[in-house]
Order: sequence, then structure tokens, then C-alpha cells
Amino acid sequence: MKLSFEKIKELIIGAARIEEENGCLKPYRFTKEQEQLYKEKREKHYTKTLSSSGIKLLFKTDSEKMFLKINTQQATSRKYFSVDVFVDGVYADSLDNFSHIDMPQDYTTVEVPLGGHSKVFNLGGGEKTVCVHLPWSVGVEIEELSVDDTAFVESVKLPKKLLVFGDSISQGYDAQRPSNRYVAKLAQLLDAEEMNKAIGGEIFFPELSELKDDIEPDYIIVAYGTNDWVLTDSDTFKVNCKAFYTNIRNNYPNAKMFAITPIWRDGYTRERPFGEFLSVDKYIRECVKDLDGVTVISGFEFVPHSSEFFADLILHPNDKGFEYYFENLSAQIKRAL
Repeated sequence: MKLSFEKIKELIIGAARIEEENGCLKPYRFTKEQEQLYKEKREKHYTKTLSSSGIKLLFKTDSEKMFLKINTQQATSRKYFSVDVFVDGVYADSLDNFSHIDMPQDYTTVEVPLGGHSKVFNLGGGEKTVCVHLPWSVGVEIEELSVDDTAFVESVKLPKKLLVFGDSISQGYDAQRPSNRYVAKLAQLLDAEEMNKAIGGEIFFPELSELKDDIEPDYIIVAYGTNDWVLTDSDTFKVNCKAFYTNIRNNYPNAKMFAITPIWRDGYTRERPFGEFLSVDKYIRECVKDLDGVTVISGFEFVPHSSEFFADLILHPNDKGFEYYFENLSAQIKRAL
């Protein structure tokens, strides 16, 4: 039974909007206003807004099989992608474009095909909850979602919302599986719908935080700083950082907010016009100290200081690195809640 687009729309969570395009459904994680801001002010980052990071399909069904057909488009510098399927919270299978090759330790520049991909997933018997994680690395159009002819399909809505701002690491670089991103794991822990606004290469961008989404998040993650250290000076950083957090707090006064400072990166001891890398943590603390409900969490020790845990050997965690990131972050958040 091929589900109608109207039915599929009911199953999608984490999208700011969903459009019908080219005979497919295209979920977007940014509003049109936010995308326009990137076109005008951050054109080099605009394409990254088109990735499906954080967007999922979540539903109950008694179908024993599911057929998914998608079209993928490049939205980041990464061409590898994965769609991960979980049944009752347990990993079942993936649709990807790289399982047929041996991925090197630094797999960030692997050339693999995009375009159309499809797969039949075995879901098992009985009623179950299915969660489909869409890729963080590419844009996705859903061409078809089908289940057994006699099966029921019912949407599932989560009780909480998690709004995420950040750079490449919060977008998902470089988890092979989108379900292994630290944000995906945190959203599951909090029983929350993930609304992901993170952009690879981004710094504190106050104009973005001025634009309010039509949601009332329960939790907010803000995780910038590593690119600011490379690209800005400390005075500019303090102004942008303070303005960003102030805008967020004004827009969402009731949300619990967590300010995550940068994780370790190779070369962090190099001299920059900004100053010392570790001063980023100090400046963030200074910028948010007068704002209510903001918990600062130091990220420097989240991931072991070894290239073994970084896909690009420098900055972006691999799946093992993200596991450490999540375990350390979740322990801090549990203590704060």
C-alpha cells in the first residue's frame, strides 16, 4: 500500500515545513525566512540549510515490511549518506550509498553516487513503532513510502521539542549513520522532537537568532565557537555571542538552554588573532552569566584527544567520537535537569 503524500506528511517530525516538489515530498529544516537570510547574508552556507539533518519519520504500524524510495541531492561537501531505521528503539537496517565499499579512516571526501535510492526494510511482526532517521549530509526528497496492503499506519508525536543551533558537529559531521549524531541521541534521551538549525562552518550569527520559529521548545542547545576562534577576533566574538544568546532567550523565555563550549580539535594550541582556543569557553560564560536559565557545559573533554575518534582526523567526530560526546554531554544535562 503506497501512502499518500498527505499521510506521509503526518509522519514527518523535525521539519520546519514540507513542500511537494518534482512529484516528491521535500522536508525542510529551516523556514523560508531563515533560508532567505542565508541567501542574503551567508550565501556560502545556504546550500547546507537544505540538508535533512534532524528530520525523521515516526509512526506506529503492524506492517511487516516498508518500502522507501528517495532522491538525494548534495547539500554539504560530503556525498555519503545513510537513512537509518529503528523498530521499537532498536536499530534494524539502513539505506546508504557506501556499504559496498571499504571506507577509509578519513572518509570525508569519498566519492559515492547520489540521486535515486530505494530499499525494502523488514520490520518484523506485530505492532511496533518505527523511526526513520533521514541524512544530515544531503537533501532528501521522499518519492514513495509503502507498507503491507492490510497494515495500519499511525503518526506518533513526541511530548517535548529540542531546538538546536550550532556548527558542523551539531549538524552531524561526520557520523556515518545519522542516528549516531550526538543530537539524535540526546533527542531520544529527552523524548523530544529535534529541530536542527546547525550549519557546518557557522559562527555566532545574531541575525539568525532574531528569527523565531513557530514552536515553543522545551530545550535549546547552542554549540558554536570553534569556527569563531578561526575566523573572528575576540571583540567581535563577544558582541555576536552576547547578542545571539540574548535573542534566543527573548524568543523562547521558558526553554531550558544549554550552552556547549567547543570540543578538542587538533591544532588548538596554534596562535590565532582571536587568542587562545580555551578562552572561547571563558568568553561564552561571560556572555551568558546575566541570562536566566542558561547552563554552560564545557565540551573540551567530551571526545578523546586522538585522531582515532575524528573522521577528518582533526575536528569532526566519527561514530565512535560521537558516542563519547553523547555520553559525556548527557551526564552533564541529566545533572542540570
